[in-house]
Amino acid sequence: MTATTTSSSPANGLNPGGPGVARPAKEDLITLGGGCFWCTEAVFLRVKGVLGVESGYTNGAAQNPSYEQVCSGNTGHAEVVRVRFDPSQVSLSDLLQVFFTIHDPTTLNRQGADVGTQYRSGIYYQRTDQLADIRQVMDEANRAHGGKVVTEVQPEQNYWPAEAYHQRYFENHPEQGYCAFVVAPKVDKFMLRFKALIKDEASA
Repeated sequence: MTATTTSSSPANGLNPGGPGVARPAKEDLITLGGGCFWCTEAVFLRVKGVLGVESGYTNGAAQNPSYEQVCSGNTGHAEVVRVRFDPSQVSLSDLLQVFFTIHDPTTLNRQGADVGTQYRSGIYYQRTDQLADIRQVMDEANRAHGGKVVTEVQPEQNYWPAEAYHQRYFENHPEQGYCAFVVAPKVDKFMLRFKALIKDEASA
């Protein structure tokens, strides 16, 4: 995953925080790491009931790390998306099933050609009451993959939004090489496998 523009502005109205962040009654939040956040963001923006998606960095040591710092592998952060959703329209289990379909949860610290701890597979929860759904879907995924799932499950800690140019990257750069050859096939896979979960164009 390669980009040349830099910016440090937060986007999409989601502020840095962590477990215990108060949410409106009809909103919930889950943070997911499935390799390059351009891929996961592009998919979850198309899921019905998803109210917002923000690319960011989580569960590392540095404060407010830059993209370059995270890519060095020295901060310990994972590239993630924070998914804000309406649980009356889409369940956490549904979101996790999408998550396990659009990335490979069996490759440690890599997704395809993207290699490094920043590309690890991870689920970062806000509250312990999310763990039952997480464990259920994890068990299903592990059975489907012959017990090879390496996805880490941790409470979200030290989350920071990525630079503004990373937000809605696929939408803004559909013809960029990585977007065309890596992100687009993941979007197509979601659209084919989860037709009942596709967001109406009017609400996109």
